[in-house]
Amino acid sequence: MWYEILPGMAIMGVCLAIPGLSTIYMHRWTNGGKEKRIARYPYQWTLMERDRRLSGVNKYYVSKGLENID
Repeated sequence: MWYEILPGMAIMGVCLAIPGLSTIYMHRWTNGGKEKRIARYPYQWTLMERDRRLSGVNKYYVSKGLENID
């Protein structure tokens, strides 16, 4: 019957989800717990470069609050 395909579909769904989910967790692990930022527009790239410059350690994901910026 039609329900006999459900276990195979479940296995395929899990196998297809593993690479996407593992990529998210690897980016969080390598970026100090923050999501990976994507610059799709020049303005977003400018903001990432500003954050990299202000961080003091040349990494855009290590941010400072406004109270710490000289």
